[in-house]
Amino acid sequence: MYYFDNFTEAEKLTYCEKLNDCIINFGGKNFFLQLVESIRKTTPHPLISRDCEFHFSRGTVMWNKKIFKDKLDLLMELRTNESNNLFPIGTGRVAKKTINLLRTLNPVRFDVIPQNEEDGTGFKMYPFNIIDEKNTYLNPIFDAVFFASITEVKKALNYK
Repeated sequence: MYYFDNFTEAEKLTYCEKLNDCIINFGGKNFFLQLVESIRKTTPHPLISRDCEFHFSRGTVMWNKKIFKDKLDLLMELRTNESNNLFPIGTGRVAKKTINLLRTLNPVRFDVIPQNEEDGTGFKMYPFNIIDEKNTYLNPIFDAVFFASITEVKKALNYK
C-alpha cells in the first residue's frame, strides 16, 4: 500500500509531477478529486463493471479488458502487503494466483477522458510498473485513482 509519507523526497517529487500531469490533462484538481470521490462511493467497485467503463459527471474511465471480482479481491489484498513488490516469493497456490493476476492485468490500459474537450485530453495509465522479472509494483497513479484514501491523494496533490 502506498502511503505518501513513506516515499523518499525524490519519490514524492516524481509522484507529484506525474499526478499533476494527469490532473492538468483532466481539467484540474477539483475534477480529479471528483473522479476519485465518485469511484470511492460506487458499489460494487467500478473495476468489475461489465462494460469496462466508469462514468461520472466530469468524464469517463474506460479499460480494454473485463476484470473479475476474484482478481480485484486479490489485488486489494496484495496492495496491503508490507512489501510494495507484488511479485510473489516462492511457489504455491497463492504465488500462482498472484502471477496469473499480474499476467491478466498487466496489458490492461485505463483511459481517463474528460467530458468536455476544453478540460483537457485526459490521460492513460497501466495498473503496474514492471521493473524487472522479479519486481512489479502497483502504479501509484492507478492506486490513487482506484484505491488510495482521499486523504492520501490530497497529501500528494498539496505536496510542494
